[in-house]
Amino acid sequence: METLSSLKNPKVLSWRSLRDKKGRLEQNAFLVEGVRMVREALSSSFTVNAVLLREGFVPDFVIPDSIRTYLLQEHVFQSVCDTKTPQGIAAVLNLHAKEAAGSRLLALDGVQDPGNVGTIIRTADAAGFDGVLFSPECADLFSPKVLRSTMGSIFRLGFSFPKSLPDALTQLKKDGFSVLSSQLDGDPFYERKDIGSSFVLVIGNEGNGISDEVKAVATHRLCLPMRGGAESLNAAVAAGIMMYDLTR
Repeated sequence: METLSSLKNPKVLSWRSLRDKKGRLEQNAFLVEGVRMVREALSSSFTVNAVLLREGFVPDFVIPDSIRTYLLQEHVFQSVCDTKTPQGIAAVLNLHAKEAAGSRLLALDGVQDPGNVGTIIRTADAAGFDGVLFSPECADLFSPKVLRSTMGSIFRLGFSFPKSLPDALTQLKKDGFSVLSSQLDGDPFYERKDIGSSFVLVIGNEGNGISDEVKAVATHRLCLPMRGGAESLNAAVAAGIMMYDLTR
């Protein structure tokens, strides 16, 4: 096991750059932190390139001999991690996710808050959805805050990143999917017409909602009832309510 003690070590510098999208794209890699995330990464379909251990930290699970493991002095490990109090273990993974597939899909149309994106992914996993499509305007799936918010669900779902979300939804509609647009001026969600067994639920931008191009593709335009004084719901809350009802 190689021990690293310098902040100027080329490996350390490359891992530090994974905090930013530019660095992730240049290296085709991303970094996850913490015991839960690393354990799940090791058992997922993602390729783990390296495991990083803080000096003195001993994991309670086995790291395969085939994976390069590095021991970092505390100040070096701290510099690589995004959290203020990292748990002592991190991993560098190949920037590749399995494609979104299955009959119960979610699409994010410009959802930009990392916390919302991560929470929606976690809820989609819990509700039994199969995959998530991202429009180009969404928060980066592999950013540290999104990854933390998923609580490991990133390793259990498929993800697709079409250049044009409306085009991708159009193809799904041709393939027999119902396209459900969540919008304030939609029809009552709980009175919806039959959507069939294959569907994709679209959640829109926090401020602007669903884009007109996506609305034009939708087979169903739906709205949750607002029975009190609130005019709308947080995107992650609305997504959670709808996903659980759709998978009952």
